[in-house]
Amino acid sequence: MADIEPTKIWWTATEIADEGLRGMPDSQRGVDMLAKRQNWRAQPGFARRREGRGGGWEYHWKLFPDSAQRQLLAALMAPREPSMPEDREGVWSWFEALPASAQDVAKARLLTLQKVEALLAQSHETKFGAVNMIARDTGVAARSIWNWFAAVEGRRTDDRLPYLAPRHRAGARRLAKVHADPEFMDLIKSSFLRHAKPTFRSVYREAVRIAAAKGIDILTEKTAKRRYRAEVSKVTEVLAREGVEAYRRYFPTQTRDKSVLAPLEGVNADFHTWDVMVRWPLEKGQEKAYVGRPLMVMFQDLFSGKLLAWRVDQSATSMAVKLAAGDMIETYGIPEHVLFDNGREFASKAITGGASSRFRFKVKEDDLPGLFTSMDCKIHWATPYSGQSKPIERAFRDLAGTVAKDPRFDGAYTGNKPTSKPEDYGSRAIDLEVFLTVIAQGIDEHNARQGRTSDIAFGRSFNDVFEEAYGKAQIRKATEAQRRFWMMGAEGLSAAKKSGLIKFEGNEYWAPWCQSIAGERIIVRFDPADYWSGLHVYSAENAYLGHVPCKAKVGFFDTDEARTLAKVKREYQKRDKAAVAAHKRYRAAELGQMLDDLPTAPMAPVEAKVVRPVFGGATPEDRRRPAPPTPQADQALAAVQAGIAADISMRAALAENEESPRERFRRALELQRAEARGEELTRDQRQWLGRYAETSEYRGEKTLHDDFGDTMFA
Repeated sequence: MADIEPTKIWWTATEIADEGLRGMPDSQRGVDMLAKRQNWRAQPGFARRREGRGGGWEYHWKLFPDSAQRQLLAALMAPREPSMPEDREGVWSWFEALPASAQDVAKARLLTLQKVEALLAQSHETKFGAVNMIARDTGVAARSIWNWFAAVEGRRTDDRLPYLAPRHRAGARRLAKVHADPEFMDLIKSSFLRHAKPTFRSVYREAVRIAAAKGIDILTEKTAKRRYRAEVSKVTEVLAREGVEAYRRYFPTQTRDKSVLAPLEGVNADFHTWDVMVRWPLEKGQEKAYVGRPLMVMFQDLFSGKLLAWRVDQSATSMAVKLAAGDMIETYGIPEHVLFDNGREFASKAITGGASSRFRFKVKEDDLPGLFTSMDCKIHWATPYSGQSKPIERAFRDLAGTVAKDPRFDGAYTGNKPTSKPEDYGSRAIDLEVFLTVIAQGIDEHNARQGRTSDIAFGRSFNDVFEEAYGKAQIRKATEAQRRFWMMGAEGLSAAKKSGLIKFEGNEYWAPWCQSIAGERIIVRFDPADYWSGLHVYSAENAYLGHVPCKAKVGFFDTDEARTLAKVKREYQKRDKAAVAAHKRYRAAELGQMLDDLPTAPMAPVEAKVVRPVFGGATPEDRRRPAPPTPQADQALAAVQAGIAADISMRAALAENEESPRERFRRALELQRAEARGEELTRDQRQWLGRYAETSEYRGEKTLHDDFGDTMFA
């Protein structure tokens, strides 16, 4: 074997690095450092200057380590398939599979041949003279150019490129695969593909120790890592080590076409936490004002990208969602489709109650209809923890980069993560009024900013896009009855079984007509900022019954104060529980055991020795009796009884009359209009109209007439 030499004798540093020989560096710089360290250039007959353009050094293969020499000789002696296919399609497929460096060499050689042929066509030079002239200009040996002409002789001019490729790259490089027990690689992959993200070196050391104990063949660390890369794909590694969210980022996101939409055909909403410390006004029951990062719920039009409505609160609540939705519907109209995040504040029954597609909470057949469900809006849910599914996230990122860093928030800005806190973090807090003013200005500027690059905007602002299409779109507007859906909250309650009294949030609500709904399940809608203004009562079928005033103002007057006071109570309760625990040295079981250990003795029957005398004063039973009623109480009771009697008599009279409720209301409406025109009513007509106007039937019909007018009689 000593007389056998590989096909390629002289190698440049780049060629050595590209070949991937055993025991040799895989970079040009590494080969140069090895040659310098072993002083290859000082070996006569084994190092020489490279001829041709670029110069450099070439090294004899005998300078390589023994492992590299054996690899070259093994490749020479191994049986090889034909270097190139015979058919034209196969030749081009073979060329396409070559490395980019080999393809570039073929292209440079083809360009050299084309220069020679172009010179022959434009001058009277012979081919010999043209080859020598091009060889001098390009720095390529003339013998090489003649060899290239020989390689493409008889080939079509458009098929020359594959035949000019370097032949030492003709076959795929095949390295001998080191044998190892498959269980060794199983140990490495099982340990490396964990969420803890261990390093490959530590995993390899653990696998070596286990393999030594089991007598399993092992690989070197470098070979094991190369084998791992060949067997495990990158996306598989990301899924196992980084999780599903990181895995999803390796796939392209879905691109949706907004041009097929119209204004308010679809909206999306989400909450955003501002990176600004805000001070809320001091509320009743608080010793110190609340300071924290506010949360904002916002609705965005999917077609134009315009921000339609927003509300700010201390936490993500369904009430904030309802108020922001009310602002949007009141100003612009009712949307056809709504895209929500799957948060509890959006999936609450007050917002999407009755929707069959809710993913949170238990869906029941008797669920109260939520705001968007009652308005026939189609509700869609975004993929959890997927920002690409909610276009509004892009708007939040824009606002967080501009509005949150407004100069008026200087000192109150917190940074978007704990590791990026500014130097003046926590130095001040912004008053809520100032914060709301700056936010409103920032959102207005966001909507009016020119130069938007979306497929719909084409350099215009969100406002321009929305206003242009809004005038041509069919928009659903809300009626007065529908407005109560977002201005009032909804709760399922039951009226008292006898009187029809409604108790809600510690307050009592009652009107004479409430006796007609005694014991029934009802829906109430209320102003969350003013409980004392009364309730709007609906039947279980969502039919409006009437308004009920507040009878006893016992509860809190708004939701925010109730929430604040509840928080204060919890703080006191926590403090008191700690005090109780400090005082209770023994547990109940210990005390019981002490009692069980006490000696017991039979007790003699006890006879009463003292008899309570009866004097002329009031007995305890007399003292427990209620005090005699006052004249004011008698008058109030008489007024209530008179109202009940009038309502009962009116109901009896209406029952005897064969008119339908709609006909009676129409007759009352005609009398009211006649009286408004100055016509004189009879005494019986005035009495009947006065009694009828106090009934729940009149109030229900009056509400329908306010919403639909005289068309209700059709």
